[in-house]
Amino acid sequence: MLDMNQKIKIFKALGNETRFLIFKNIFTGGYTCSIDKKDPKVKVSPHATCVSTIAEHFEFSLPTISKHLKELREANIVTMEKKGNKIYIEPNIETVRELGGCFTTLVNNFEENRELFFGEVAIN
Repeated sequence: MLDMNQKIKIFKALGNETRFLIFKNIFTGGYTCSIDKKDPKVKVSPHATCVSTIAEHFEFSLPTISKHLKELREANIVTMEKKGNKIYIEPNIETVRELGGCFTTLVNNFEENRELFFGEVAIN
C-alpha cells in the first residue's frame, strides 16, 4: 500500500512536463523498442520500451532522458531492467492501479459527504 510520502513522490515526479510525457507514452505504448538481434534469447515484454527509443522522441540528450527515467523509477511508477545490452522500461501497473484507487476513494468520499460540507446540492 502506498503511504503519503510515496504518493507525494509520484506527484512530484509527474509534475515535470517532460517526465509526464515520457511516462504517458511508456504507459500508453507510445514507443516500441527493437529486440536485441545480437541476443535473440533475451525475453522482453511486448509492453517494454528502451531508453534509446524514448530519447529518439525528445530533443534531449540520452543522459537527460536517463535522469528523468531515474526519477520515474524512484517514484516506483516505472520499472527498469537491463537485458542484453539494453535497458527496458515498463509502467509499474500495480502502483498506477493503487494510485487510481486512491482517486476513486476520494471521489466516492466527496460524493457521499458533499452535503455535509456544502448543504443540499442540486444535481443537474
